[in-house]
Amino acid sequence: MIQLDRLDTTALSRARRSIRALESVLVAYSGGVDSSLLLKLALEELGPGRALAALASSPAYPAAEQQAARDLARSLGARLIEVGTHEVELTSYRENRPDRCFHCKEELFETLAPIQAELGLRHLAYGATADDLGDHRPGHASAVRRQVRFPLLEAGLDKAAIRAAARELGLPNWDKPSFACLSSRVPHGTEVTPEILGRIGAAEAGLLGLGFRQVRVRHHGEVARIEVAVEEMARALNLRQQVVEAVLNAGYTFVALDLQGYATGSLNRTWKPGSSHRI
Repeated sequence: MIQLDRLDTTALSRARRSIRALESVLVAYSGGVDSSLLLKLALEELGPGRALAALASSPAYPAAEQQAARDLARSLGARLIEVGTHEVELTSYRENRPDRCFHCKEELFETLAPIQAELGLRHLAYGATADDLGDHRPGHASAVRRQVRFPLLEAGLDKAAIRAAARELGLPNWDKPSFACLSSRVPHGTEVTPEILGRIGAAEAGLLGLGFRQVRVRHHGEVARIEVAVEEMARALNLRQQVVEAVLNAGYTFVALDLQGYATGSLNRTWKPGSSHRI
């Protein structure tokens, strides 16, 4: 279920002021709600000539997500620059330590910085939110180190407030389910490879094709642990055979349904003895 707060007009005004102060910006854009709102505000405050979007492609992002991002950028009237990133080729990324996201963002920002300079844009920005300050977000450390701006976070907008603002401003993806790169489905310490990412992507595409909105396929070797929203759990069981076929066809040997349901960062949770749930 999507949490949606009342529109925070004060924080939204702060974000607009912060964006205006940038004068010109290249937005690291993914097509998610956060970066879409950032791009829309930048276009409104700076205009399409001084606010451009950059979309990065790599094996960690499904083709369908990339196409949806292209379509939305086009509908907003944004100039979209597409680049390829090669984080999966980096040993520091493939080793999949807890700081994996730092190396991913380093690759992204290092790729975008020369483009920003070539276009004569003063700043590079991305869609970090106020929620990121209270979570394990090593990628944000890269942004801080490289002086990348994050106007939504600077304005104090959290994800619920961002969705409310996106709905108010008419963004069609305001209720888009949250999405993280496919590498986030692989437990730390397990090497991230294109083959594994392809298997995860194929399994999730199969499940999305069955009509599920919020899906994660967590990779545990030959076992795929499926997370769906709690309200979709009964449907997953009713479609058990189709679910199993979709995951087996992606290359897994065993299929498990996580009865705790979808949760962000579930691979980071641990179980405390005497507790009935993971923490």
